Amino acid sequence: MISKRGFCSRSQAENLVREGRVSLRGKIVRDPDAPARKNDEICVDGKIVKASEFVYFMMNKPRGYVTTASDEKGRATVMDLFREQYAKMYPGKTVPHISPIGRLDAASEGLLLFTNDTQWADALLQTRERAKPYRRETREESPMTEAGVILSETKDPVTVPHTKIYRVQVNGHPTAAELSQMEAGFNVPPRVFGEPEEFMHAVSANLYSAGEKNCWLEIILDEGKNREIRRMLAKLGYEVLRLVRIKFCNFELGDLKQGEIREIRPKQKTE
Repeated sequence: MISKRGFCSRSQAENLVREGRVSLRGKIVRDPDAPARKNDEICVDGKIVKASEFVYFMMNKPRGYVTTASDEKGRATVMDLFREQYAKMYPGKTVPHISPIGRLDAASEGLLLFTNDTQWADALLQTRERAKPYRRETREESPMTEAGVILSETKDPVTVPHTKIYRVQVNGHPTAAELSQMEAGFNVPPRVFGEPEEFMHAVSANLYSAGEKNCWLEIILDEGKNREIRRMLAKLGYEVLRLVRIKFCNFELGDLKQGEIREIRPKQKTE
């Protein structure tokens, strides 16, 4: 219930309970699963936790930022960047407690969503039934940015909302057969030695544009496995040069500049 009121994340709430810092209806609780009603009095360190106003933001995450609230290695985090951008947008206003939805690794870029509405965040991360793969004809002439990535709104025929679309620059030129392999799925080596191989697949993998030595792919996922695209392409022998997420569920990167944030207002929280 603490996280549902927007006070902190679910994992942080569980830690607060286990540390004995939370009281429910006037009594200290140490069980994170203790039932609580909507209007129950809940206190943290003796202070009443009231429901916060829910806020929703998107960010165009630059390369080099880790998706975490704090980093033990001292690296820059997306929360550092969020606080900096929020202060520019709303001078003098307190930064709300907010967390990223899902992750983009430090080397990845693009669309990242933030909210303090944990129920909405959980709904976005749920895996839905796979979208049917589709093929788009390769566009030889497209209005592209200098980096080779279209950031304008797209009209992709994705009917399942819980999908993520990426533009991926790779060294070399994967064949049509290899892209079909990604759609069919295959086992990839584990990230940690001694663990079993992991099955991965793409909803869709298509050639987006091609240069002399490298190309851009458009890849659609409906799961959130760790470094999924990089690991699949590595299995096929290709190095990822850039990876940019341009769509997450029904939210698109659009013209948002790198490093900037924008407030969003979901029409339906379950989308």
